[in-house]
Amino acid sequence: MSSHTSLLGLYEPGAGWLFRLPVGWKYLLLLALAVPPLFLWAWWATLAGLMIAVACLLTSGIPLRRIFSIGWYLWLLLGIMAGYQLVSLLPEAAFVSPGNLLLAVLAARLLTLTTPTPDLMDALATGLRPVRWVGLDPAAASLAVALMIRSIPFLAGALSDARDAARARGVDRNPVVLLTPAVLGAVAYAQRTGEALHARGLPGDGAH
Repeated sequence: MSSHTSLLGLYEPGAGWLFRLPVGWKYLLLLALAVPPLFLWAWWATLAGLMIAVACLLTSGIPLRRIFSIGWYLWLLLGIMAGYQLVSLLPEAAFVSPGNLLLAVLAARLLTLTTPTPDLMDALATGLRPVRWVGLDPAAASLAVALMIRSIPFLAGALSDARDAARARGVDRNPVVLLTPAVLGAVAYAQRTGEALHARGLPGDGAH
């Protein structure tokens, strides 16, 4: 598969302050940035969150181009959301609705761009220890998140590759031709992931 932009970004070592910040504090920063604008639902709260998120990444040595490399599919979705609200004569919602989604992605990238995935999963498993009280396995929950993080960029890349191939054949307007290779690739990816998990021992199978 050709290279493609990851929605959550790929970790590269750095020396900025976010790279040195303990991962638990990064999770708290993510929540502090992404959650309040959802409740306030005001343009100024969304704008403030976006500015702080971008400032955090910039001051940690991550350039603007990398900060906003979130994939054409998400930019398209944000544009559609804004356009729908504008057509509905809701100008503030045209900024707040897609803005909050973009803020959530940028807040997540505060973690994923500055922290190795194993560290993120270890911290998440530690934070989820209380779920044992309701019969859930923290390791299984953190594994599910790890699979999600790996799957999002793969599936996005599959769709991007299918689009490029269809465009090269001049059939990029045919949804069947566009989606079929992406769906087949997603199924194959899921099968390989399941086989790998089974080989290593799934949580609850008695293998650890």
